[in-house]
Amino acid sequence: MLWSLPLLWACFAPATLTALASPGKPLSRRWADVAEVHSWNEIPRGWKVLSSAPPDYPLNMRIGLKQYGMDELIENLLEISDPTHPRYTQHLTKEEANAFKAPHKDASQAVDEWLAFHDINLSSADRTPSGDWISITIPVSQAEALLNTEYHLYEHLSSGEQVIRTLRYSLPRELHAHVDVVAPTTYFGTLKSMKATSFLLPNVDPVSVGDYVAQAASEKHSAGAASENNPGAVLPSCNNTITPACLRALYKTYDYTPASTDKNALGVVGYLNEFANKMDHQMFFKTFRADVPATNAAGFETVLVNGGQDDQSKPGVEANLDIQYTTGISYPTPNTYYSVGGSPPFQPDSFTTKNTNEPYLDFIEFIYKQDKIPQTLSTSYGDDEQTVPRDYAERVCKEFAAIGSRGVSIFFSSGDSGVGGGACTTNDGTNRTTFQPSFPASCPYVTTVGATVHINPEVAIPFSGGGFSNYFAAPAYQGDAVSNYLWDYGTRNKGMFNRSGRAYPDVSAQGVAYQVVVRGMVTPVGGTSASTPTVASIFALLNDHRISQNKAPLGFINPLLYSTLSSGFTDITQGSNPGCGTDGFSAARGWDPVTGLGTPDFQKLLKLIEGL
Repeated sequence: MLWSLPLLWACFAPATLTALASPGKPLSRRWADVAEVHSWNEIPRGWKVLSSAPPDYPLNMRIGLKQYGMDELIENLLEISDPTHPRYTQHLTKEEANAFKAPHKDASQAVDEWLAFHDINLSSADRTPSGDWISITIPVSQAEALLNTEYHLYEHLSSGEQVIRTLRYSLPRELHAHVDVVAPTTYFGTLKSMKATSFLLPNVDPVSVGDYVAQAASEKHSAGAASENNPGAVLPSCNNTITPACLRALYKTYDYTPASTDKNALGVVGYLNEFANKMDHQMFFKTFRADVPATNAAGFETVLVNGGQDDQSKPGVEANLDIQYTTGISYPTPNTYYSVGGSPPFQPDSFTTKNTNEPYLDFIEFIYKQDKIPQTLSTSYGDDEQTVPRDYAERVCKEFAAIGSRGVSIFFSSGDSGVGGGACTTNDGTNRTTFQPSFPASCPYVTTVGATVHINPEVAIPFSGGGFSNYFAAPAYQGDAVSNYLWDYGTRNKGMFNRSGRAYPDVSAQGVAYQVVVRGMVTPVGGTSASTPTVASIFALLNDHRISQNKAPLGFINPLLYSTLSSGFTDITQGSNPGCGTDGFSAARGWDPVTGLGTPDFQKLLKLIEGL
């Protein structure tokens, strides 16, 4: 059943002097003076409007109150992440972080009074422990009154997913000092429209189990005594085929045995109904980690988040890639795969209260409530930064800072479109051609991973996402490294990117021809989705070493990367990431926006953290 066709978005009344009130309720002057929070100039690309939203359809709405101590929390984060600071790695407890995240009492009171005016039962509101998020379930008609807007039903053209969103929303001016963001509103990035940063490689022949074993044996035999004296030698086949043995040799983790498996853990965050299959995982270990006893090869736990599932009959390429390589490198470190749900398909007559489709917020809300969080998290998804409303992106980025303050290293892939895919035009109405940064890769409180290819030497791969944020300023920790690159880069591609923005990636690793078992068959996969769990696993091992010495985990590592650890990476100086009709950026000596600081050398990194 289709609902009545909507007016064009250009016909929305401007949110200035009047606001909608609940039906039959006189307008309050206090709440009538409204101002716009965010709006789109046009329907986001890749979406089409279908109809007005059903007025009685229930929305699970989140209101993000400004976190009164967030600036102080970030100051703490930078202190405890600075290896030269006396408080280095003195991470915050859950309670301490919650205290910083709490809103001011005036904010809570004002928002409660606003909700009460609109006849919302405050006793039914769900609040986070710190009180910085309020969740309410209300019908669309009431949400429209709250936000002085109109909701519509939209469809994602490529996936067919349908969501209820609006092109603009407003709040009473009084609340602008108290509220960061309201969702769902103008953020159209949903589970199915998000980009998993991996892809199949149909032109690359997979390795059969028998051929792999035979080839590895042959290469070791031909290497003779050199192989016996150097068990970590990188085999020639690694130039075309990536396996755990290749990565463990190339990045020098092959002879490290984790010693803190009772305390250290690694988490992989998965979306898009991507399920990590345990039978495939066992076959992967039998083939590519034959040194591990078969009884131990199950190797990971699955945790369901916000309606996530674990359908073992539908193994996912992305999920299998991530979990097979994190466990393949970090074994026997405990690994957890977080299967994040979201909303079921839109149905006008449904009364679900989980129709949020806000993947980052769903996971953040879940993980922050946990008393214990894995010391390392890896995520291989993202959106073009310009498709994420700025208020939403800034709040999510702060939430990552809060998680990092509790001693967690958060890794995100840099994307697989170089400096930008497609036409690379802006969505602000000007249709200018510019480079397109990715989010959350552009958040300064996560560690972003690019991709390389080949060995002896490794070179940047053209799809490796990299560039400069248009939302977030360049953090001080990377100032010198980025300034040096930009000085040498000169005026090339002038005006195509924000020279003062947060630059990424921070580091990189191999990103092509990973051998992944899917439905019992070996499948070659590539992308920064492959390089990200690789780097995350290496830092999980570094955390293991620190914990074994009764030291705190590394936590937010970016300030450390650009200082003490900068010499612990193999500098990548060849290759580029073209896009948007340009040559993009080039790899260069030192940091560059294609491969970051380079690829990890675990043995060097291990020595560098010894004195911390």
